[in-house]
Amino acid sequence: MSLEIIAKVLYSLPEQTGQGKNGPWVKQDVIVETEEQYPKKICMSAWGDLVAQFKSYAPGTRLKINFRVESREYNGRWYTDVRPWRAVVEGGAPAMSNTSDHAAPMAVVSGPMSAPSEPDDLPF
Repeated sequence: MSLEIIAKVLYSLPEQTGQGKNGPWVKQDVIVETEEQYPKKICMSAWGDLVAQFKSYAPGTRLKINFRVESREYNGRWYTDVRPWRAVVEGGAPAMSNTSDHAAPMAVVSGPMSAPSEPDDLPF
């Protein structure tokens, strides 16, 4: 199952690297925020070549992100990852970051689960 949202970069956490049975790996968590009536922050885990791509986005860049939600069990506990597999600049926003050590933050703008166009009068 693949999902899609439009996102705005907030910030990135430090890059993580390691050595697995299939060779070296690289991972970076990127924090995004939806632009809905009630915005939500989402931590997405970029792997491999996507790490360099997300580093090129400046804070505030709006992206169309395709992602998968995956869960796995370890020692009786379940862990869930949001894993992007494609990100494209949305609406001509600036894409390049001036920082070289840290990826630019990303924020979720809208998507399939965006708020309805009519006002929502629910208290939650």
